[in-house]
Amino acid sequence: MTRLEREALTGTARSLGADAWERLRANRMARIGGVLFVGITLLCLIGPFLSPYSPETTQLAYGAQAPSAQHWFGTDELGRDLLVRTLTGGRISIGVGFAATAVALLIGVIYGMVAGYHGGRIEAVMMRFVDMLYALPFTIIVILLTVLLGRSILLIFLAIGAVEWLTMARIVRGQTKALRRQTFVDASITAGAPTPHILLRHILPNLLSPVIVFSTLTIPAVILLESVISFLGLGVQPPMSSWGILINEGAVKLDIYPWMLVFPAIFFSLTIFALNFIGDGLRDALDPKDSA
Repeated sequence: MTRLEREALTGTARSLGADAWERLRANRMARIGGVLFVGITLLCLIGPFLSPYSPETTQLAYGAQAPSAQHWFGTDELGRDLLVRTLTGGRISIGVGFAATAVALLIGVIYGMVAGYHGGRIEAVMMRFVDMLYALPFTIIVILLTVLLGRSILLIFLAIGAVEWLTMARIVRGQTKALRRQTFVDASITAGAPTPHILLRHILPNLLSPVIVFSTLTIPAVILLESVISFLGLGVQPPMSSWGILINEGAVKLDIYPWMLVFPAIFFSLTIFALNFIGDGLRDALDPKDSA
């Protein structure tokens, strides 16, 4: 029985937002992903404050030790507690994911709305520029920007966000072209409303669904890209750590100290899976075809 049939029988009606929320709650994998991601995020934020160890304090005489009751994840070659370093690294990786995604959305949404709304030559020129950037390897562009701009956390946010906006620009441009032909937009134009007003009051609110869905799918991609950059030694610099750095350090010593790779890789993989489950659930919940 469809939503419309249920509402006809019960005599009640729900908003599309409430209906989407119900479908999201009914999605078992999305619920699991949400609980898992919230749990990992809270653990990374609160965990280091509850530990007696510092992520930067070294104990050279102690050295690398296997997991024990004293150090649950073991220690690295410098005697640093790996659990605290993994949780602290999670702060950096997740923070980069959200901040760089915000930068990518800001650029992509504005760029795509302008291109889709104006159309014609403006759209053609703007989208050809996007096509040119698509032809270049993303990782190489980020590496070049990182080398040119520096390796601070803020610049890493900007560098990753500066190359992750292309797909969002295409999505928003297509949605804006469709909305541009709607009667409410024509009515606003006829009434003399300025372009910024139309974009912000009429176009942007109708873009929220694809923007939200794409955001949840972009965050894991950004975290993965940051890990690759850190793995190559061009991301977060010591004594700070991220999951990419920890995985790099663990990969070098995998045959001797396997725990140095296993635990950061588990946290990293679970976070990526959780975000993808949430993204898939939001995509299904916000699909207009499923609301009928």
